[in-house]
Amino acid sequence: MTDSPSSGLSRRRFLTSSGAIGALALAGCTQNTSRGNDGGSTDSGSDGLSGQVIIKGSSTVFPISDAMAEEFMEEHGNVNVTVDSTGSGGGFENWFCPGDSDINGASRPISDAEIEQCSGNDVEPVEFEIAGDALTVAVNNDADWVDCMTFDELRQIWSDEAGVTNWSDVRDEWPDMEIERYGPASTSGTFDYFNENVVGEDTEHTTEYQPTEEDETIVKGIRDNEGGMGYFGFAYYNSNSEAVKAVEVKAEEGDECTPPSLANAKDGSYPLARPLFIYAAESALQREEVYEFIQFYLEQAETDLVQDIGYVPSSAEQRDENLEKLDEIAG
Repeated sequence: MTDSPSSGLSRRRFLTSSGAIGALALAGCTQNTSRGNDGGSTDSGSDGLSGQVIIKGSSTVFPISDAMAEEFMEEHGNVNVTVDSTGSGGGFENWFCPGDSDINGASRPISDAEIEQCSGNDVEPVEFEIAGDALTVAVNNDADWVDCMTFDELRQIWSDEAGVTNWSDVRDEWPDMEIERYGPASTSGTFDYFNENVVGEDTEHTTEYQPTEEDETIVKGIRDNEGGMGYFGFAYYNSNSEAVKAVEVKAEEGDECTPPSLANAKDGSYPLARPLFIYAAESALQREEVYEFIQFYLEQAETDLVQDIGYVPSSAEQRDENLEKLDEIAG
């Protein structure tokens, strides 16, 4: 057994990543398949740690949690960590707040309504900011007419009130071609973020688009349709940069066009930069396997493991703040 949570920083083991993530995993379910395997040079499970950790939530955060789960299970062969992509809101509503998952990934902060739902089920969410993202707007590779768009132009395309059907409805010089929209479902935190920060409070997100919780489906739709357009987390663009074209963005007409990148998200120059979160149930943190996994996650969130996936790692200050919060909650 490890020391008690109250021992603070002394119990933290800074484990190193086994290397870069070669390809972005498709959103789905990850679990430990190494149980019962003979051989190998690791002392998998020899520390006595065992149990189950259930993670739901954001498709944007999924690749990070997926990688963290794989790394953690390499160290702890008797712990099974399952990771499913359900959307931020779908994870909160259907799994985390009802008490059926331990952790929820989120690409936006938990809402008041979700906190209330959790409270009604005696679930106390604990927030950890674990990375940064450059939400990316993408078009078909053949869409040579568009390189940069303002928030207002994006609002026209994605608002339900603007009545925009063709590219020429936004700018006269753009082609008289139908815009084929692909985007996250309304259960997605990316949808919520885009709706709040781009579409705005005075209107609603259009329903005239093809919604999905699978970011790879958005990429495929854009790739296969000349008039295609969509938005998703930077990691999915980063792993599909040859399939689709990223659009530079500026908040106002007089601003400078800025491409999505980790550097621009980190320094705040990209207007669609946003934080990413995981939420742990306070009661789940009292279980040693969940505590150890969260501790590992928060430590590794500051390393190249996150950058290799396609997101901005948390700072050393954010890491330490998260770890202190973890110790206080679980102590």
